[in-house]
Amino acid sequence: MVVVTGQNKVSGNPDDAMSSSDAEDDFQEPATPTATQAGQALPLLPQQFPEVVPLNVGGMYFTTRLSTLRRYEDTMLAAMFSGRHYIPTDSEGRYFIDRDGTYFGDILNFLRSGDLPPRERVRSVYKEAQYYSIGPLLDNLEDIQPLKGEKVRQAFLGLMPYYKDHLERIIEIAKLRAMQRKARFAKLKVCVFKEEMPITPYECPHFNSLRFERSESETKLFEHHCEVDVSFGPWEAVADVYDLLHCIVTDLSDRGITVDHQCIGVCDKHLINHYYCKRPIYEFKITWW
Repeated sequence: MVVVTGQNKVSGNPDDAMSSSDAEDDFQEPATPTATQAGQALPLLPQQFPEVVPLNVGGMYFTTRLSTLRRYEDTMLAAMFSGRHYIPTDSEGRYFIDRDGTYFGDILNFLRSGDLPPRERVRSVYKEAQYYSIGPLLDNLEDIQPLKGEKVRQAFLGLMPYYKDHLERIIEIAKLRAMQRKARFAKLKVCVFKEEMPITPYECPHFNSLRFERSESETKLFEHHCEVDVSFGPWEAVADVYDLLHCIVTDLSDRGITVDHQCIGVCDKHLINHYYCKRPIYEFKITWW
């Protein structure tokens, strides 16, 4: 009889002794189980799913066919329910997805029959489609409003140098002033101008000729910075100053910032001879609470 101890010592009849390698083949101490292994053993992969799948998405319940979840093979849902990954279940046996389920019904409706959400939910469903990597749904949503209009808007803003940086500067200046003054709101001056060359209205017919006939010294006089906090422009597009103002207010509002604005005049800085800067100046009022 051979006894193998924890130190792999062999005792007994020498004729019956086994080599250490043979002993290791016949006997190995089990690894110490981890807390996870001791408490709950995970099922072996691949995981098997029923034809009708009950789902718990962030506390909201859905039921759909397995084939619906696998409709497009390059999506996260198809990968999750391919059997290659373990999906936990809740106390009722529903497969749990740790994601807000508010718009998951719209995701399922597209996978089932290609239905698209109403306009007021398009942006939110688009974010969910990005998370689940549903390319066909993303393509469809990008071709309808408001996302199609957003593409055009972003193309316009692409002409604007340092647009996002200027937005950040508006926020930082307004926050600093409100904190310094312990005030609910802060005001700052913003210049928004489309044309490169500042001119007075009665000189507009001569604008093109004047632009190219200026001497180098005159050019330097025309190049100036209006006395404002932030300045947007110039740009070359059909969209005008009011379109850019709309973009600024919209993007600030999307970040939860309450902003009002009004035109308070023009720069009116004397440049040379009878030339004055006529870039419009706007007062932005940002309310913090």
